[in-house]
Amino acid sequence: MCIRDSTYLPVFTTRVDTIFGVTALVLAPEHPLVNVLTTEENKEKVKKYIEKIKHKSEFERTKLEKKRTGVFTGSYCINPINEEKIPIWIGDYVIGSYGGGAVMVVPAHDKRDYEFAKRYGLKIKEVVRPKNQKSNKHSLPFVEDGILVNSGEFSGLSSLKAREKITLWLEKRGLGRKSVQYK
Repeated sequence: MCIRDSTYLPVFTTRVDTIFGVTALVLAPEHPLVNVLTTEENKEKVKKYIEKIKHKSEFERTKLEKKRTGVFTGSYCINPINEEKIPIWIGDYVIGSYGGGAVMVVPAHDKRDYEFAKRYGLKIKEVVRPKNQKSNKHSLPFVEDGILVNSGEFSGLSSLKAREKITLWLEKRGLGRKSVQYK
């Protein structure tokens, strides 16, 4: 994701087929760019937030059943695949040692992201629908593979085919690469 002056911030995703549905970026509180990206008017809120969660262990921060919290940095990045402006947040559920400490928020297709977006009023953009379904008569978040919608030239592709084609598109432009990580 591009942040400013053509500077790129590496971001982790397990579902590149949902990249058109990114509506925010969340950094780990310990991410090295937090101070750089936090605007002057948000510095105090960010500082207080980091102090509040500093004592939590990685285990506590990543527990699936807990409420995710966060704070807006005041900065934005640009999604390189569709040029959309995306707010950058700090969140307690992102860990600095995993995925580079930065994750895409895709509320329509991830349960944790959905809860986070609902809590903070972030946009929810559907980009994958169940196969053989034309309307939006299913509940979100939809976390399964399906058919891409609202995804530019990749709309109409299956999730499987879209993952291949989007990865190639990103690799060809030097904007991403396929990677396997184990935790």
